[in-house]
Amino acid sequence: MKYLTNVLVLTLTAVASNCVLATEWAPEKQKESVFTERKLETFQHGVKEEWGYEAPQRDTFLVLHPKLARANAPLYVVLHSAGHDVHSCLACTTQVGNHDIYHAPPDFFALYLDCRANKGDWWWGSDKYKGPEVSPVDKRVIDSVKWVIQEYGIDENRVYLCGNSMGGSGTLGIGVRHGDVFAAIKANVPAKVEHVSNRMYFPPHALPANVILPDPPIVIDYSGQNDGWSKGHDVFFKAMNDRKYPLIMYWGPFGHANNHANILKVNDLINSFDWLSIKKNEAYPVFTNASTNDALPWPDQLDSKKSGQVNAFFRWRDVVETSGKIEMSLFVVSPQELKTTFEIPMEAVADVSLRRLQMLKVAPGATVQWSFGAASGDTQTDRTGVVTIPQLKLTATPATLTVQVKK
Repeated sequence: MKYLTNVLVLTLTAVASNCVLATEWAPEKQKESVFTERKLETFQHGVKEEWGYEAPQRDTFLVLHPKLARANAPLYVVLHSAGHDVHSCLACTTQVGNHDIYHAPPDFFALYLDCRANKGDWWWGSDKYKGPEVSPVDKRVIDSVKWVIQEYGIDENRVYLCGNSMGGSGTLGIGVRHGDVFAAIKANVPAKVEHVSNRMYFPPHALPANVILPDPPIVIDYSGQNDGWSKGHDVFFKAMNDRKYPLIMYWGPFGHANNHANILKVNDLINSFDWLSIKKNEAYPVFTNASTNDALPWPDQLDSKKSGQVNAFFRWRDVVETSGKIEMSLFVVSPQELKTTFEIPMEAVADVSLRRLQMLKVAPGATVQWSFGAASGDTQTDRTGVVTIPQLKLTATPATLTVQVKK
């Protein structure tokens, strides 16, 4: 009996050991240097079996430290375009105006990832992996981000993803699906929207009834209607709006540009929303069907010289949430707060949905009470428990939206 017990113990130990070995993954530091007065570390790594790659491969990522050491720093994650690899992407940041979206704030950690080294990873996996299933490339990116969060003590509620062109496509495709990782994402002239459409089950796909996706990060997208790569933004906007997902869009005839100074001459709103202040552990409002949205130039007004926006003027603050209710202040930004060539509306009407609730848990189909200024009423949550209050009128004077479970 003792012999059998020992065999069983040894067997279980061996199994446990094999499980650990199968899941061990530790990027190896290849180099440490100084770049633009900031510590820079170069890492290489292999693959995890669970990523599902067909063959072993090596990948590189770069970690750029804040100029001044700080605890609990936020993380700025960058996906490069088709014209770059991870090293040339970082090299762009030595020049103002050279792919401005690549430039990480000086007080952030920054993670620069690569998709050029291995066949199949190109286009951040969207070309080879076309269905809704999360691809090996998506998994590699997410696990690399999580490793950096753990290794450097990053504030996990302040992790942001961005990219240009092909990297913008990857930003949408990987980022929108992973609101459990990213607080907000920003895509500069994303080249194609197929990646996000596939991963999010947007039409022609259909979201299965048994699939519940994390609430997305706040999404910012700026694209030129005279840029052939922007095709399909009308379909993307409709899918985001129909799903009641958070989207701020800017456009204009600035082509496939990456220099913010040049883009700002055409649309001076592209940097007007403070996306790097969004926190993953705070609820946010989603504005849909807004009266102040400009008409999209896609699909048949691509020669239009007009610049436009979707949801560019909405703001919120003072989010207070308990297990019984949530309150947040909603308003339209004022001309005193936002200097722009656009005419800022005095008021706006929009449907408002609440996402990323932290404490208030509402069952699908439940009835909730809401109030907003002098208006009030009841509404039912959807099949995922999302609360939507239709046709709220917002002005420059903040008003508090209160939602609570009906007693």
